[in-house]
Amino acid sequence: MRVSPLCQANPSTCQSRCGDHFNPFMCRSNKIIKQFLIITVIVCTNLVLQACFSLKTNTGKNMADQPIPDMVPFKKDYSEVNDIQMYYEIYGQGKPMVLIHGGGSTIETSFGRILPLLSKNHQVIGVELQAHGRTDDRNTGISFEQDADDIAMLLNNLGIDKADFLGFSNGGNTALKIAIKYPHLCRKVIACSVLLKREGTFPQFWEFMKNGTFEQMPQLYKDAFLKVNPDSSKLMNMYQKCADRMINFEDFTDHELRSISIPVLLINGDSDVATSEHIVAMSKLISGSRLAIFPGGHGEYIGEITTLRPNFNPDEFCIPIIEKFLNEPDASK
Repeated sequence: MRVSPLCQANPSTCQSRCGDHFNPFMCRSNKIIKQFLIITVIVCTNLVLQACFSLKTNTGKNMADQPIPDMVPFKKDYSEVNDIQMYYEIYGQGKPMVLIHGGGSTIETSFGRILPLLSKNHQVIGVELQAHGRTDDRNTGISFEQDADDIAMLLNNLGIDKADFLGFSNGGNTALKIAIKYPHLCRKVIACSVLLKREGTFPQFWEFMKNGTFEQMPQLYKDAFLKVNPDSSKLMNMYQKCADRMINFEDFTDHELRSISIPVLLINGDSDVATSEHIVAMSKLISGSRLAIFPGGHGEYIGEITTLRPNFNPDEFCIPIIEKFLNEPDASK
């Protein structure tokens, strides 16, 4: 069994819940399967649509209303990209790092808890994708490829020649599309909680996506969208476009993944949407990629809003692993 050196760097954080050492195959327990089946009943079509697991806190507080800790000053603006106005925010100074949120999300819902940490060492550029949050829509469906094109155009408009990319969930798929289509823009890519092939999760997941309804969308996502864009018709439009993308999901091909030539770090939770076996298999297709699997669900290791625990501890997030990866010399050079 291959153990990621990144996990070895912080074994107390990266240990599997199933033992003292990272072993994704041990994590395929009946307990997790039962947990997944329960979650598919109570969770919404997360508009990733990757079925993030909704959080019920024992305090009853709406996590979306809690302030982002130690938020740093930032600037915000719009840029015209491929006939839409794309919203973005810039934090901090240093090498550029682009954050790409998950489906149905905003910059804040995916990355609000880690933005202050990342902006200490990087110029962080958070974007909102087509039909999401404050960004315009166009008269076409949404796709990972179009999102990649839009972000590439944004970087051109901002005069950024090369950047690191951190994408969560569907945003991680987009980050990998950028690595495939625009490798000259990429220094390194961190792809978190990605699902790259239909076989990479339980069959029940796709049934849930097919039959999901707007009512099942996590309220935290609805509230976050309406907080920045108080147009309920646009919220419904985003929901439907995200749902359509997942219902018609197409696999990343082996050829596409093998074509990636830049350094990639894959991060997953051991009870994530994509199985641990899937992420291990994808890491073998992406030459030289690194792999880290954390305890917890979809985005819990970055404080994603639907899996954020009450009284969360930022020290338990995956930032040290990300910084270690970004600071390592590129072995391909």
